[in-house]
Amino acid sequence: MIRTRTRPGRTMILVPAAALLLTACSSGAGGTGTTADASAASGPACSDTAATAVAALQPSKIVGQGPNGEDSASPADVAITPEEAAQLKAGKNGQPYKIAIVFQFAGDWPNGQTRGLTDEFTKYGVKVVSNTEANFKVDKQIANIQNAIQLHPDGIVSIPVDDVATAPAYKKVGEAGIKLVFMDNAAKGLKAPTDYQSVISADSQGNGQIAAAKLACYIPKGGTVGIVDFGITFFVTNQRTKGVKDWLAANRPDIKIKEAAFTDPNQAGSVAANFLTANPDVKGVFAVWDGPAEGVISALRAQGKTIPVTTIDLGDQAATDIATGEYLKGLGAQRPYDQGVTEADAMMKSLLGKKVPAWIGVPSLAVIQGNLKQGYQDAWKKPLPEKVAAACKAPKCN
Repeated sequence: MIRTRTRPGRTMILVPAAALLLTACSSGAGGTGTTADASAASGPACSDTAATAVAALQPSKIVGQGPNGEDSASPADVAITPEEAAQLKAGKNGQPYKIAIVFQFAGDWPNGQTRGLTDEFTKYGVKVVSNTEANFKVDKQIANIQNAIQLHPDGIVSIPVDDVATAPAYKKVGEAGIKLVFMDNAAKGLKAPTDYQSVISADSQGNGQIAAAKLACYIPKGGTVGIVDFGITFFVTNQRTKGVKDWLAANRPDIKIKEAAFTDPNQAGSVAANFLTANPDVKGVFAVWDGPAEGVISALRAQGKTIPVTTIDLGDQAATDIATGEYLKGLGAQRPYDQGVTEADAMMKSLLGKKVPAWIGVPSLAVIQGNLKQGYQDAWKKPLPEKVAAACKAPKCN
């Protein structure tokens, strides 16, 4: 069953896992092709010239706030000084400092974070003794946290799968005398600097703003967009969706919004298919990260529809989809490598007894087809993969 609740200007469509028995088929309504809608909006953000569009899409500063309403500090605020570098390399009682990393899932984003973390820790002689993931399973992550504590590291860097359910496990980290730095979100009820030292986040709200501004270029006046959202309270995804909605309310109040929520990322494509079938008036879709965006695109292909999609995160599949230009028109990218470096720096300062900011924001990054190569380099600190470059419609990917 699809359950609906409404409020002025908004419709929420909740698609529970048990309802995923509907057949995803073409509705025949809602139209195909984005060409007719491409002139719906104009201005620099909608330009085909990368320099013009990216400059207009890119926020000039951090848009969001931290999980407890904190204003953003800068990554530069935790840069390691030469004196601190010498102390870190000397270690603790002549032994290298030890760090454990606990992720929520395995994929492009954790891989980019791991490269940034390990490169920066290695530079100062800090050893990573464990790196685990939880496949979005709360019980698995709690076990991973407990196992990490048993390794007696000097610090743990982690991102909660569920900021409420995992909170008691994270509370034990500080009680064990282990420093704790969070990626993106702090566990509920924990306080800095008593329970943890810092949260380092991408500017998720800024990235949502980028995705909304690009999507709006393709939506006619009074048109409808769909949001395929994560149906679990999660700071990062909440901030992304807030960025989209806030931008649309301020800049395109004529646009109507309908929403579909998934709780299992593996079911996002099925949720999107059901949602699109039930809502043939949707003229464009924002998906809350690149994995669900891939599911949306697959559903659109299956239904014979071609409408614009935007998202957040620049994984290789998303990069390929931007390169072809068929569905994915742009996104707000995190900077996983830079975020990992900043997390490592905040942790290392904490190991030396230095106080660090409670929240540090890493700037958002606008990526469209025209700046794909440079955007990928900025996000991942490595060149665009050859298989993605091969999908580029030369000379558009620069």
